[in-house]
Amino acid sequence: MTSALEDTFAFQLAAAGLTGYVREYAAIPGRKIRFDFAFVEARLLVEINGGTFNGGAHGRGVGINRDYEKANLAVKNGWKVLSFDTKQVKSGDAVAFTQSIIQQGAK
Repeated sequence: MTSALEDTFAFQLAAAGLTGYVREYAAIPGRKIRFDFAFVEARLLVEINGGTFNGGAHGRGVGINRDYEKANLAVKNGWKVLSFDTKQVKSGDAVAFTQSIIQQGAK
């Protein structure tokens, strides 16, 4: 299930000409863990973590621990992982940073 914030990020990706990603991608073999966005060719995963400051799952201990485990398993499996909050998405910083990482890998 996608969120409005993830849809905003997808819109920003399209506006920046960044295509070729998969949403809700299961990057960890044998696990049901899904990542919000995956640029498979670049081995880059992006997590959009809304609710960081309003009591959402990404702002409480259990959710934070789950996020750590998820990111660490991805790195162990050869992925780069970026995580962004609401402010970073809404300001455009998230898409700009994502674009810079993809361009860096293409060199």
